[in-house]
Amino acid sequence: MINDAYLSKMFKSILCISLFVGTLVQKGDALYCYRCNSNQPGCGTPFNWLWYWGETCPEYDDKCVKIIERKGAETVITRECLSAVRGFRTDIPADKYEGCRPAAKDVRLGHYVNNSIHQLDIYRNFYDEVTWCICYFDHRCNSASQTVLSMLTATAIIAIRLLV
Repeated sequence: MINDAYLSKMFKSILCISLFVGTLVQKGDALYCYRCNSNQPGCGTPFNWLWYWGETCPEYDDKCVKIIERKGAETVITRECLSAVRGFRTDIPADKYEGCRPAAKDVRLGHYVNNSIHQLDIYRNFYDEVTWCICYFDHRCNSASQTVLSMLTATAIIAIRLLV
């Protein structure tokens, strides 16, 4: 005869396995990111998610980015998909894992340009500080000021709690 403790432990194991597999099944889905600029209403600080519901990113393995550019007291925040800014931004950090990091320096930017119009900013050195925050585990994760706990980590914590 099967006792209740064995059935309870078996039920918890099946529940943990199904939760874990459920988080891995989403590989074919597109990632939703907020796509706006802080010059638009509701996209600055604080962020109003009711105005921007998020849009799908064009690539299947895309990442959400939040670019924070500071010049003195002025702050410009851009929320976008990484594939959308890859074409015109040369200061993308080489480390594209989750988290925030300073922008990369491109020493070749504007190297062969002789331009007398200073307002064009061909060297991209107008802003004093540029920070890139990259995330890809959760939908619409580029609204947070810090890295968001991933769904896989939350599932692992629940699974360990149920098994112990």
